[in-house]
Order: sequence, then C-alpha cells, then structure tokens
Amino acid sequence: SRRQLDRRLTRRPYSYRDDPDVPPFDDSRPLFVFDNICVLCSGGVNFLMKQDRKGAIAFTSAQDPVGSALYRHYGMSIDDTYLFLADGRAYGMSEGYFQLARRLGGKWRLSLVFRLVPRPLRDAIYRTIARNRYRWFGKTQACALLTPEHRARLL
Repeated sequence: SRRQLDRRLTRRPYSYRDDPDVPPFDDSRPLFVFDNICVLCSGGVNFLMKQDRKGAIAFTSAQDPVGSALYRHYGMSIDDTYLFLADGRAYGMSEGYFQLARRLGGKWRLSLVFRLVPRPLRDAIYRTIARNRYRWFGKTQACALLTPEHRARLL
C-alpha cells in the first residue's frame, strides 16, 4: 500500500550513508534508480537524459550494485517503484516524478499542476502501469535502449 511505501521511504536524510551494504556513491546530484530491463523504464531514462542536458541528475539501474543496495536499504522491491533520491531523501511513484520535475526545472515545472490530482489516484495509475510494464511494453537486455553516450552517464 501507499502508506507502507511512504514508511519505507521516510528515513532520516542520507541514512544510506551509514548502511555498510550500500556502496559509497556520489550523492551530490539527485539519483534516479530505474529498472534497466524494462523497455518503458529504459526508454524513459533515455528521454530524461536527453532533457537533462546539464547532467543535473545521476542515473543507475536497480540491477547494479548501488541501485540494488538502495532498494534493500529501503526494504523495497523493484516492482514497488523506481527510486529517486534527492538531498538524501528517497521518493517513488508520483511524488518522485514531481521531485524530478522540480530539479529539471524549466518547462518541467509545469507538470507540477498534476499535484492537484489526488495522490491516491495518481499512485493507483502508477501501480497499474508498473504492474503491467513488462506485458505491455516488454523487456530488453540491460540498458539496450540507452545510447552509448547515455550509458556512460550511469553511475
């Protein structure tokens, strides 16, 4: 449920730094952790990287050591949500996208108007898509949809 997810994501900022199972990583930029075998997810990250021309957002896959350790740290599964870490805090589902839009700035801030949609509805739509993402969009080899330039931007 959304409340359970919120409880898992709500920890003191930068709590992962004290977790010996989370490899050290540069957290000076927000980090987007995604499912790299999901066609929808990898395609979305490819799109985000094109939009983030300044490289303000770091990316890693949930299957890589940092990503999988962060999922374990927050007691989550890749099927729960992607992870977006910013200022040491973790976000997922619709709230994560709003945090991402804030950090991308510019025209992306316009998407914040969707916060007017009640969060339970936004997150229900997210969960429906996430639950069906492989069936509707398929799977691919790890990061196959990313360009070599974009693969080089992964942690």
